[in-house]
Amino acid sequence: MPNRLAHETSPYLLQHADNPVDWWPWSAEAFEEARKRGVPVLLSVGYSSCHWCHVMAHESFEDQETADYLNAHFVNIKVDREERPDVDAVYMEAVQAATGQGGWPMTVFLTPDAEPFYFGTYFPPAPRHGMPSFRQVLEGVHSAWADRRDEVAEVAGKIARDLAGREISYGDTTVPGEEELAQALLGLTREYDAARGGFGGAPKFPPSMVIEFLLRHHARTGSEGALQMAGDTCERMARGGIYDQLGGGFARYSVDREWVVPHFEKMLYDNALLCRVYAHLWRTTGSDLARRVALETADFMVRELRTNEGGFASALDADSDDGTGKHVEGAYYVWTPRQLADVLGDEDAELAAQYFGVTEEGTFEEGASVLQLPQQEGVFDAERIESVKERLRRARAERPAPGRDDKVVAAWNGLAIAALAETGAYFDRPDLVEAALGAADLLVRLHLDERTRLARTSKDGQVGVNAGVLEDYADVAEGFLALASVTGEGVWLEFAGFLLDHVLVRFVDEESGALYDTAADAEKLIRRPQDPTDSATPSGWSAAAGALLSYAAQTGAEPHRVAAERALGVVKALGPRAPRFIAWGLATAEALLDGPREVAVVGPADAPATRELHRTALLATAPGAVVAVGTPGSDELPLLADRPLVEGEPAAYVCRRFTCDAPVTDAGSLREKLVS
Repeated sequence: MPNRLAHETSPYLLQHADNPVDWWPWSAEAFEEARKRGVPVLLSVGYSSCHWCHVMAHESFEDQETADYLNAHFVNIKVDREERPDVDAVYMEAVQAATGQGGWPMTVFLTPDAEPFYFGTYFPPAPRHGMPSFRQVLEGVHSAWADRRDEVAEVAGKIARDLAGREISYGDTTVPGEEELAQALLGLTREYDAARGGFGGAPKFPPSMVIEFLLRHHARTGSEGALQMAGDTCERMARGGIYDQLGGGFARYSVDREWVVPHFEKMLYDNALLCRVYAHLWRTTGSDLARRVALETADFMVRELRTNEGGFASALDADSDDGTGKHVEGAYYVWTPRQLADVLGDEDAELAAQYFGVTEEGTFEEGASVLQLPQQEGVFDAERIESVKERLRRARAERPAPGRDDKVVAAWNGLAIAALAETGAYFDRPDLVEAALGAADLLVRLHLDERTRLARTSKDGQVGVNAGVLEDYADVAEGFLALASVTGEGVWLEFAGFLLDHVLVRFVDEESGALYDTAADAEKLIRRPQDPTDSATPSGWSAAAGALLSYAAQTGAEPHRVAAERALGVVKALGPRAPRFIAWGLATAEALLDGPREVAVVGPADAPATRELHRTALLATAPGAVVAVGTPGSDELPLLADRPLVEGEPAAYVCRRFTCDAPVTDAGSLREKLVS
């Protein structure tokens, strides 16, 4: 019989709807039930494409004996971290503080007042590698609750007080300047892996936000070192196994330092951020590789993640059926020499093995290899290689596909909208801009209510019950601002303004200018989450600073610019010390130092000169430059006000820091104004 998760919209929760565990969704009623029964709460947090979440579910939550024990002694709550990032953040902070590490699945035991007292991540069904079994943990927690409840309550109260008392050092309210950004670059140089690209050791994550900062820093200062780190890292990733050489798109991370073996799940947010980064790298360097990867990644998102409603699904699983009914990580993506020969014949299989680095011993497990593009001597026949790739793609399409998490997350769709709008504009792909518009339309129709408040998720056209958090408001505004620049449609700027007004009123601390991850009127947790550091995506804090700054540049709105500058105080404090973890804030600081520049292009929409000036403006590498395009006298966008044609010709106006240059009518002159 299905449990209480059967009516949820989260694919992750629905995966657990038939467990024998009597799961509750996160709700006041669940905690009331724990109070009534006098038992603790087991909080289990994960997400649908998480490999070890599936393992623990199969080993423990599908096991009747374990479920009977859980049901007898606990109220069991299951949370999708992607639906409730606030709940995840608060308890992950407790897990990390107590154990020094975190991850998913996250397993936390709470009092009926939601105060945590015991923590962990994955627990095996039997003791192994120094870990207790899950049953041992359950019995220990039950025993402590039954026999030493006063002690448990004291521990829980102390942890809750410690969490509530953790205050971020915001630095001051002054913005980072040349010195802090130079120190941040120096810090990144020290952590850079010159031999392999990227930063730090294994596991190695794609550093999208760091690359964005490096490209902007190069654009503003001319630093060749910054550009080399960005370009080399992008090339190493694109040639590695972390990139899908047949279908485009990036896996979550590499388990090794060389980018060879990925953790195979593909997330919307990674691909949106990386698509935009490679498009920006092409904009800077003209690299053919960057162009190819940006377009292939955009096509992957549209082909494999777009939902029937026009939004973008959250993720593809790492695991899939290996053809024997067994779910195996990477089964969809890896190849043996024998499999190549079965598809291609011996001669082309030998070529493919050389081209993609497939070996007899394999680079992954059981003799299989992840496809790469190793650097090698010699020239390959491009036509023959394309034929090989096409045949392998067709053969792979016959394999059981990884599962898809169809949940539409507002923030990640905002990132995808920005990436697709810009990539479509750069490479003359109106279909990609249309895909961005479709996702934006879904967010407006379904996720925004009559007060322009944003819901975090939807699925199959049904909006979820969870309120948007700061990153949702900021990233969706970022996407809408990119659409406004690309399309010239003022409605997207207007919607961005609605969202950013909520940020100013409901997420900003008026006294300090600091930002909270949840709104002032959101559900109260044991702590109001607040984190300025980037993780897999830009922090809500940095993303909001960036969107506020762009909106202020488009509209002249002083409160938004002031809020952006105050938010960047934390970047001044953290940028020199931890640049990898506040890189989106550093990228925003680069935009602020450059102005950012405001470009207004006026002319008839169908005039080739208007289109050329608009494209030149969009291709400007000046950090954070904003673009408005429209016909003379248009009131679609504020930057177009009082901008006439010049001697009857389409013209571009460039301003920054309240000063405007003389208008220009040719693309070459405009280009010069946007690089100096």
